[in-house]
Amino acid sequence: MTSPSSSPNPVLIVGGSLVGLSAALFLASRGVKTVLVEKHFGSSTHPRAVGFTELTMEHFRAIGIAERIPQTGSHSRPRRARVASLTGNWLEETAWTPGENESDISLSSPCKGVAIAQDLLEPILRSAAVERGVDLRQGVEMVSFSQTASGVTACVKDRVTGETTDITADYMIAADGADSPVRERLGIQRYGVGHLRTIRSALFHCAEAKSYLDQGVVQFEIEQADFRAFLTNYPDGRWVLMFSDDSERSEEELCEAIRRALGRDMPIELITTGRWEMAGRIAERYSDGRVFLVGDAAHQLPPTRAGFGANTGIDDAYNLAWKLQMVLDGEAETGLLDSYSAERQPIGWLRHQQTFARPDYLTWAGGALAGEVLYGAEAMELGQRINSKAIIGGEDDLPPAARPDEWSGQPGTRVPHVWIDLNSKRISTIDLFTQRLTLVSANPYWLESARRVSLRLGVSIQLIRAGDLVFPAEKNFAATFGIASNGALLVRPDAIVAWRSSGGDTDCEEQLSEAIAQILQRQANHLGAATP
Repeated sequence: MTSPSSSPNPVLIVGGSLVGLSAALFLASRGVKTVLVEKHFGSSTHPRAVGFTELTMEHFRAIGIAERIPQTGSHSRPRRARVASLTGNWLEETAWTPGENESDISLSSPCKGVAIAQDLLEPILRSAAVERGVDLRQGVEMVSFSQTASGVTACVKDRVTGETTDITADYMIAADGADSPVRERLGIQRYGVGHLRTIRSALFHCAEAKSYLDQGVVQFEIEQADFRAFLTNYPDGRWVLMFSDDSERSEEELCEAIRRALGRDMPIELITTGRWEMAGRIAERYSDGRVFLVGDAAHQLPPTRAGFGANTGIDDAYNLAWKLQMVLDGEAETGLLDSYSAERQPIGWLRHQQTFARPDYLTWAGGALAGEVLYGAEAMELGQRINSKAIIGGEDDLPPAARPDEWSGQPGTRVPHVWIDLNSKRISTIDLFTQRLTLVSANPYWLESARRVSLRLGVSIQLIRAGDLVFPAEKNFAATFGIASNGALLVRPDAIVAWRSSGGDTDCEEQLSEAIAQILQRQANHLGAATP
């Protein structure tokens, strides 16, 4: 069995934007010492991501920082319209999933989606990371790295002093962006539709434009005979105009284009400009030895109303964090880490396919994905299914996504959200499964078997007696988890169902032992140290 790590630096993270900071927070919240190096000294002056989904907020809720992030109402998905201009003729509202009546996703989650600019969210994450003990080094750039069977060594340079230092860690996470030097050094290839175009944008203030958001539409496709652009706003009062060409514009030309998009002369203040690549590329694998790719280093996707960029990366980090923690603590073998790429790479690819099968980007893929099955926002965000050796009973012939209420405890899917009472406190079922492996059952034989397996394997397992949970009448224990009252459900620390038994079993301990051993890549008959 793997021994607990004694390294002074269990995990090194390269890149300290949204995903890197989230990875550091998730690890630190699990007690994993982490060093994070970021070559920039702060956030970009031109914010990128703005919409953070219910699932992302569930992850932040699990580590106790969701309440720090300003809530802006029931933001589920941004609404978009085709318009001649913001103040001119509005042509039609366009749906993310054609033909689907978008429901309020927050009904399937304990959280609401949040609209906050990336440059306002990142300081919140930085502050929380430092509070939790993350060794955050800004203005420090990784210049090279190497790995062996026992660890990773990175040479980093202080961009102020020019001094170089070696950092040795058990594992390294690359959150270093779409051009990821780490990924390139590893020789990991990417595939997908590739480069689409280079986008230029202008960030500006315009107080008068705010009243045109009263109808709930916040994204505007500007369509004029000789002018096309994309206009959207940040909840803090800033706006951004994205151009459909890569032309350099003077400040005067930028202001004139902004006024054309607005449709009338309003007072504006130009803040800054940006230039970036719109592309679709997915890494062929998300790991190499002791190095893991997360965020844009693993998957480069264009902006969408589903927020597939930053949110997918944050979910990558959440998936990886508990696995690293259990391996570093000696509860799991290193084989568990193989499930990271096996689970997350297909998610990235599905989101690539879903993006370029929708009207927003269909033509950019040459129509090659026309006719692809489209999954609604609720299915894509809260109902995606994963499959790996860390999932037992996952069936290959099931769809890759479905609404959460259609899964009802299916292995490989997120636990369904239901508001319940536990010890006179109202919580979500999601809240039960955020710390460690958890077995929930109404059958005392399952609970006692799990206690013995926990002691024998030296693995911490949380035991929950279903009778302690008060469910609403319309959604009881059995209906929520898809098992009979004498069945059992084993859930991973990321709230993903790992295994379940519908009930009626007589060899509870043997089944549990084999299931946990497979999930953690352990030997079922290994006699580990007892865990209280």
